Amino acid sequence: MRLSNFRVDYERELNEEQKQVVFAGEGPMLVIAGAGSGKTRTVTYRVAYLIEQGVSPESILLATFTNKAAREMLHRVECLLGVDMSRLFGGTFHHIGNLILRREAKKIGYEPNYTILDREDQKDLLAVCVEELGIDLTRRRFPQPEVLLNVISLSRNTLKSLEDILDRYYPQFLEWSSHIAHLFALYQERKKRLNVMDYDDLLVYFFELLRSDEKTQRKYG
Repeated sequence: MRLSNFRVDYERELNEEQKQVVFAGEGPMLVIAGAGSGKTRTVTYRVAYLIEQGVSPESILLATFTNKAAREMLHRVECLLGVDMSRLFGGTFHHIGNLILRREAKKIGYEPNYTILDREDQKDLLAVCVEELGIDLTRRRFPQPEVLLNVISLSRNTLKSLEDILDRYYPQFLEWSSHIAHLFALYQERKKRLNVMDYDDLLVYFFELLRSDEKTQRKYG
């Protein structure tokens, strides 16, 4: 590897451990490092190195915990290389999922202009579903909307059944498992009919689309 051919002086800018990450070959890699150890810097230089190796920005996916972190990293890469990074996918998993689902919405029965529900919107829609099913929330030990949303969210994000979640985390509500299952089904159906998604949908539909649709796999793989 002739580092003198690169625009960035990796030898001077990085320590030995960081260089191992930046110059790593293809395949998965796990990097464990503490706070303040230069993880963000390492990822930034890894992106720059890939681009200098001829990888096109649009084929790089930069997933971060906050959209702000992604913007900062991409800005640093632009400063290092003088390359337009607007074509690179970067942001949180929710943000990335939303970008791709907007393009592929019809494949999952949605229109591209769907609306994203916040927590209060979810509660309001769930309340409508509760009323439609004739469920009395004042009945003994029936979970309140906030708890119901937590149960639904945990089920969807772990890909486990509602009954499994109730059994493990909310055994006090197991007697209502069939009611909660009907409520969940109606809640999902109403979201699709109204062309709205919650934040769990952004992750779950994104995952299911990549797992089940070969064209989408090839397009974004």
